[in-house]
Parts: sequence; C-alpha cells; structure tokens
Amino acid sequence: MGSNLFAALVLIVVGLFFLARNLGWINTGIGALLATWWPVGLVVIGVAMLLRRK
Repeated sequence: MGSNLFAALVLIVVGLFFLARNLGWINTGIGALLATWWPVGLVVIGVAMLLRRK
C-alpha cells in the first residue's frame, strides 16, 4: 500500500512540474531542477523509511 501511495505522489509532483512549465510559471529544465533539489528526495525517502517501520 505504501509503495502505491509513493508512486502516486511522484506522478502528481511530476505532472504538476510539467503543467507549471507549460503555463510559464517556471522557466527551468528538469535537469536544473533535479541538480538543485535532489537532496529533498533523499529526505523524503528517509522519512518514508522511518514511517514504514512502525
């Protein structure tokens, strides 16, 4: 169940990114975005692992 929720959230975030880019709200490419925000992904994975242990 947890992996389905994580996959759904990833799809929602990716979809929102592409929507914002198409609407002109952000002007950066996905490479630059990943280069800046990859540590957030590590934090999210760590929190998910902690919550899954319970």
